[in-house]
Amino acid sequence: MRLFHGLQSGRQWFAFFFLMTVWIILQAKAPAQVTLTQISSDPYTVPPGQHATEVEPHVLANGSTLVAAFQVGRIAPGGATDIGWATSTDGGSTWTHGFLPGLTTGEGSGPYSAASDPAVAYDAAHNVWMIASLPIGDFQTPAVVVSRSLDGGFTWQNPVSVDAKAASSDKNWIVCDSNSGSPFYGHCYVEWDNPAAGDEILMSTSTDGGQTWGAAIATANRSIGIGGQPLVQPNGTVIVPIEITGQSAFTSTNGGASWSKPVTIAGIQTHADAGGIRSGPLPSAAMDGAGTVYVVWEDCRFRSNCSTNDLVYSTSTDGTHWTAVKRVPIDATTSTTDHFIPGIGIDPATSGSSAHIAIHYYFYPKSSCSQSTCQLYVGYISSPNGGSTWGKPVKLAGPMQLSWLPNSQNGLMVGDYIATAFNNGVPHGVFAVAAAKSGSTYNEPTDTAQGLTIATAEEATLSSAADKPLHHLSDPIEKEPAEKGIHPPERKRSAKK
Repeated sequence: MRLFHGLQSGRQWFAFFFLMTVWIILQAKAPAQVTLTQISSDPYTVPPGQHATEVEPHVLANGSTLVAAFQVGRIAPGGATDIGWATSTDGGSTWTHGFLPGLTTGEGSGPYSAASDPAVAYDAAHNVWMIASLPIGDFQTPAVVVSRSLDGGFTWQNPVSVDAKAASSDKNWIVCDSNSGSPFYGHCYVEWDNPAAGDEILMSTSTDGGQTWGAAIATANRSIGIGGQPLVQPNGTVIVPIEITGQSAFTSTNGGASWSKPVTIAGIQTHADAGGIRSGPLPSAAMDGAGTVYVVWEDCRFRSNCSTNDLVYSTSTDGTHWTAVKRVPIDATTSTTDHFIPGIGIDPATSGSSAHIAIHYYFYPKSSCSQSTCQLYVGYISSPNGGSTWGKPVKLAGPMQLSWLPNSQNGLMVGDYIATAFNNGVPHGVFAVAAAKSGSTYNEPTDTAQGLTIATAEEATLSSAADKPLHHLSDPIEKEPAEKGIHPPERKRSAKK
């Protein structure tokens, strides 16, 4: 063979095969190439939207299908010109995108002046994809509306109302029970809060694929809270992590007929992220294949003088008993890096000490910065063993200047949340990535990263096992206007663990 021509001596043969072996080993260990793919951008020009911007994305996976939703054309006082969607049926390689019909006047076929807070769900029992969003108008609007797709996320019906006579609403979320062994298989649950009643938590249930929704039900003690993210365990128990006085959670064990009094997960201790960016300690939640819930948020308890935020988390198998807070060891506790707006995902085919965890997040390399000097990045980190150890973080996007971000009533905006979903063992995140404006036109589309993997056991060398909280501070509550413009009353947070 020509390849071996001239390799006459044993020494030459040995050198050749040695070099080939080394090359094969290096190729096997080489990290996958990570690239960004834009999945949607804002096509609108109608006022009062800040175009071209897309913010606050969520994504969900089922089989080989991924469906994402996001605000399009952010409006500074609240909401967006419309809600966009993007769907992939090949594991995130290619995407089709569009914009929800029947929702906003900006899109042209809906009644509402704006929409916000998109979240995606899939109902396996009825084979329906859903996007829940917050309708905004200068008239009474439903608490939440739900857009349905019957063809795998490519065409969307006009939205249906959840609690059509709600006084006010904010920070909705949606989930469906797609566990065929659950006694409540096919139940879907929407959560929101009512700022007109001090952020009272409310839940509604559908059993017909989101076509109709039951009456709004409060928790057992009519608790207040914001940012709930319901999850459904394999046995049908619904667990709703939420920010109340600290991170908390409440549950339902009867298919949404009633909801428990919340229990405390942990107190909240946060460093105010610099530069006027919109952020905060809202929970991001995900569940492993056995039903263990992970809740992650930004927190400064492991930092001297609360100088920056880490990402921290707690876990529970029942929604009632929660583990002590642990730190995600993205960097040393002496670093200047500030981490915020996490989106956690867990491979549903894994669980327990073998759970594959992935987190996308934003960060500043230097927490002490101003609106003109802050450098914003998107990062990614993973664990192959339920959080015992973590791989090295990966920088996905940035640096971004804060002047590239649109305004909102609560600061410069990429979103109150981002998300991570697993498709056949591969993690996929969706997030806003901004570039320099062209005149007054923004350039902030929705992106995903291709080529991400979960760190192997050998690569996962970062641990926070020896880290201890340095303080138990009590934060004053942020007084932030809701998306619909009602200012919630002051409430107090405390740190209990």
